[in-house]
Amino acid sequence: MNTTTKTAELIRQRIEAIPIGEPFTPTAFLECGTRASVDQTLSRLVKAGAIERVTRGVFVRPEVSRFVGKVSPSPLKVAETVAKTTGAVIQVHGAEAARRLELTAQVPTQSVFVTSGPSKRIRVGNMEIRLQHVCQRKLALAGRPAGLALAAMWYLGKKEVTPALVEKIRRKLGSREFEVLKSATSSMPAWMSDAIFRNERKAVHA
Repeated sequence: MNTTTKTAELIRQRIEAIPIGEPFTPTAFLECGTRASVDQTLSRLVKAGAIERVTRGVFVRPEVSRFVGKVSPSPLKVAETVAKTTGAVIQVHGAEAARRLELTAQVPTQSVFVTSGPSKRIRVGNMEIRLQHVCQRKLALAGRPAGLALAAMWYLGKKEVTPALVEKIRRKLGSREFEVLKSATSSMPAWMSDAIFRNERKAVHA
């Protein structure tokens, strides 16, 4: 078995171990061979229909539903995969975070994520995913419920973030995760940490 064939076989084996619908990038296979040989193998697998190119540099073993046909990976999974290639942190946008926590009834019309990496637009079929660069403190606690609450408060702003809204967040998060949120007050602007402090004081005297 020559080197090229061996590389291709290793890559096929690794791809078969990746769950269907889970996006991946060529960097996952750099242990198998050179970047050029990895790219060539992935290109052949796309032509053979074994995998699909979701967007530039992102591939997937296609998930097929008997009701709707091919199912695209979620925008969050695609955004996370792109961000992972540069080691960037990623979080859902504050508008979506506020909706998930039922702090607003508005439904975002675009797939936007905030990141420590560069801002960019990713085209996936007819859909566009936006990555928006923000400062590191807006990404504190990213990837956990308390991080969603933090993103939502940044988005809602000083006028909306009152002790009453903090109380809604407390109920949504539960006591343990709310304690995690409080632990990040050093990453918050004064108006945000003050709303949490006033909520705490109100709870003590209730």
